[in-house]
Amino acid sequence: MLFEPYTLGRISLRNRVVMAPMTRNRATAEHVPTPIMATYYAQRATIGLIVTEGVAPSANGAGYARIPGLYNAAQVEAWKPVTKGVHDAGGKIFAQLMHCGRASHVDNLPAGARVVSSAAVTLADPVYTDSHGLQPPSAPHALTTAEVATVVQEFVAAATHAIDAGFDGIELHAANGYLIEQFLNANLNTRLDAYGGSAANRNRFALEVAAATAHAIGADRVGTRVSPHGGFNGMGTFDGVDEQFIALAKDLGALGLAYLHLVNHESMGNPPLPTALPSQLKHAFGGTFIASGGLDHGSAEALLQSGAADLVAFGRAVLANPDFVARVQRDAAMNAPDFSTFYTPGEKGYTDYPVLAA
Repeated sequence: MLFEPYTLGRISLRNRVVMAPMTRNRATAEHVPTPIMATYYAQRATIGLIVTEGVAPSANGAGYARIPGLYNAAQVEAWKPVTKGVHDAGGKIFAQLMHCGRASHVDNLPAGARVVSSAAVTLADPVYTDSHGLQPPSAPHALTTAEVATVVQEFVAAATHAIDAGFDGIELHAANGYLIEQFLNANLNTRLDAYGGSAANRNRFALEVAAATAHAIGADRVGTRVSPHGGFNGMGTFDGVDEQFIALAKDLGALGLAYLHLVNHESMGNPPLPTALPSQLKHAFGGTFIASGGLDHGSAEALLQSGAADLVAFGRAVLANPDFVARVQRDAAMNAPDFSTFYTPGEKGYTDYPVLAA
């Protein structure tokens, strides 16, 4: 089934393989995509669906060095060669909208931008800056109720910009401790307004962003990525987490979104997800479900054959193997990823991985 086509909303995927979103930091210091990014994504266009690295939906959301954005005209124009290259090679591509929230440093933000979050609690882990190396994260401003509505509209504008730039859709990054999960997670969100105090209130921001972007560009062009029990960026499990995310999945499904993408970081040292949770989330969502996390050909095929997933995402293997689909089809050896180049500027470890002979 892995190599069978799949209909996702209004688009047809050539296979059921998804390129997982992976931060690569190859944009400019001003968060504008660069020409080598067009090469990078086009090289991997035999993948059924490419989901880009995290893309900042606003100046406040651009918390990491050299991550791309979709909040101004220069960025939109710079994305157009990227999407054209993928489409010309027969691929499909979604932009992952990632607002870093408190996982940020002001040195990485455009002038006048500020670090924001659900609560005024500073992240414990350091953040890399090109100007001064690793630095303690900047203290975040807790968004007011009125400001939350403004952030929702920033996501809407970025989603519209994505379509203008030629993307087939967007993925909302509600995982890995970035802004949307900073509202979802009870360990951080201690708000007393409509966005905190209960599971339903903590889910509210994610659902408002999903509903507003779906209204703007079409629900079948919007996916969401979640990571219940994930510990990245100071998150982690909390009482009632499974029930909260099952309710979130049901409400996202009611919006008719393109897919729900579940992060499983067990292969990277995170505790395993509760055994029943993936199937519970899939059932609650009711639509296309993407599984991910340390998969290989066999485990991915098993998920598809069993009906536990509709699409399967691969990360580092695709990063290091532009011809990943061909290598799996031929049962060929895979290139090993060069970890030292994951987040560095330039082509090394980015567009120079070897491919199989034709």
